Amino acid sequence: MLLQVSDLHAGYGRAEVLTGLNFGVAEGQVVSIIGPNGAGKSTTLNALMGVLAARGCIVFDGQDLAAATLEERVMLGLALVPERRELFGSMPVEDNLVLGGYRAMKQRVPHWRREIERVYTLFPRLQERRAQLAGTLSGGERQMLALGRALMSTPRLLMLDEPSLGLAPLIVREIFATIERLRAQGTSILLIEQNARAALAVSDHGYVLETGAIVLQGPAEQLAGDPRVIETYLGAQKAG
Repeated sequence: MLLQVSDLHAGYGRAEVLTGLNFGVAEGQVVSIIGPNGAGKSTTLNALMGVLAARGCIVFDGQDLAAATLEERVMLGLALVPERRELFGSMPVEDNLVLGGYRAMKQRVPHWRREIERVYTLFPRLQERRAQLAGTLSGGERQMLALGRALMSTPRLLMLDEPSLGLAPLIVREIFATIERLRAQGTSILLIEQNARAALAVSDHGYVLETGAIVLQGPAEQLAGDPRVIETYLGAQKAG
């Protein structure tokens, strides 16, 4: 198992959001965590990255992350595409990508800049806009750039926080098609997403998170057919 999380507790101040999470991501798998707003999905990713203090056990590639700093987790191969994307808006697209190669550069990976070409293959629109300031991109293009920047670090585990949030349906389909391509290439992905139908369609395994606890889990195809998941998370999307 690439990532194994056991009895994870985390929150903000005295408010505990996660109340003992247990889940895992196997090498080469796409695993989705779905659930409503406020369930603790983003809190989970922030705890994994070390942005939030957490209790419990997080083992990544056989290494206990209890004492690992944010930078150490990045250097081990964790990469997060946050919900807000957090790009450098006053810098060109290509400079944002180069900054994403920090891990590979620091580890003296030969020819790490070639990853830019891989990103441009995945997102031809970014190549067209390579000299354009990131702050002038459309919402969909910013999401592509945030994804591309994370891929520049050649992560062992790519974590995506609500990648479809606020995007037009056509762009959402494009983003999920990219996730499918990455899955086919063997990239391990932990996907946090409110769009349950789209998330489960590209995943190997899924977890349903409600009020800080996992209430359902199983193979993604099985979850997509579970009456409770259909009623709560898929019913409103049937027409789409």
